[in-house]
Amino acid sequence: MVIDRTGLAEFLRRRRESLQPEDVGLPRGHRRRTDGLRREEVATLCHMSTDYYARLERERGPRPSEQMIASIAQGLHLSLDERDHLFRLAGHNPPARGAVSDHISPGLLRILDRLHDTPAEIVTELGETLRQTALGVALTGDTTGYTGPARSIGYRWFTDLETRRLYAPEDHAFLTRMFASGLRRILTLRGPGSRAAHLADLLLADNEEFRAVWSDHEIGVRPDDVKRFVHPELGPLELNCQQLLDPVQGHSLLVYTAVPGSESHEKLHLLSVVGSQPPR
Repeated sequence: MVIDRTGLAEFLRRRRESLQPEDVGLPRGHRRRTDGLRREEVATLCHMSTDYYARLERERGPRPSEQMIASIAQGLHLSLDERDHLFRLAGHNPPARGAVSDHISPGLLRILDRLHDTPAEIVTELGETLRQTALGVALTGDTTGYTGPARSIGYRWFTDLETRRLYAPEDHAFLTRMFASGLRRILTLRGPGSRAAHLADLLLADNEEFRAVWSDHEIGVRPDDVKRFVHPELGPLELNCQQLLDPVQGHSLLVYTAVPGSESHEKLHLLSVVGSQPPR
C-alpha cells in the first residue's frame, strides 16, 4: 500500500481542528484565539514530538509506522472507522477489531478524560491496562508500561509478588480463584490460539499454584463490588468499583470510589497529595 500524503495531512488537520481541549481532557486556558487543538497539544496526546506531527500535516517526512499511526488514532480520539481510514491513508492495513484490539473507543476516552479527581482505568478483557487517570496511577502504580504476558494482571498475579502486595492479604485466596476463573472464561470464549490460551499455557507450564487452581475448573467467580487495596503510604482502602463495558472492543472502564465520610474516602483525597509516584 502507498501512503496518501495529501489525504493524510488533510484528514489530520480536519480532525485536530474539530476537537476542543475539553474533548480530550485538556484545559482551555484564557489566551486561546482559535478553536480546535494546537499541533503541540496533539503531539503530546500522541506521545511524539511537535515537529514530527507538524511534518505529517505538511505532507513531509518518512511514512509513519503502524505503531505511530495507532498512537495518533488514539490521541485524536478516532472511532474505529476513522482509525482504519487513517491506517489506509498512511499506507498500512488496519489492525484487527474486537477483543484483540487495544484501540479505545472515543466514548470511553471522553469519560475517562473527565475523571480528574477519581482513580480510574481502562482495561482489556484480560486485565491489560490501556489508560489510567493520575489518581489511578497514584493508587496502583503505572500499570500501562508492562509488556508481553505481564500486561495482564491475571498473569502477574501468579508471577509477580509485588502485584499481590497491592491487595489485602485476606483476599488473596479469593483473587487467585477469581483470576483463574476469569482466564478460563475468556479462553473458552476466544478459543485455542487466543491470547488467553497463550497465557494459560505459560502459567500451566511454570506455575504450580496456577496448575492447582486451574484443575478445579471453576467458572463464574466474579469480582466483589468492594475492592480492598493496600497502599504503601496510605495503608488499607476499601473502594467500590463501578464498571462500564464497551461490548464492541471488550474494554472496561473501572472507576474506584469510596463511601462519603469513610476513612477510605479521606484517604482518596490524600492520593492527590501523594501524587502519581508508583507504589511499586
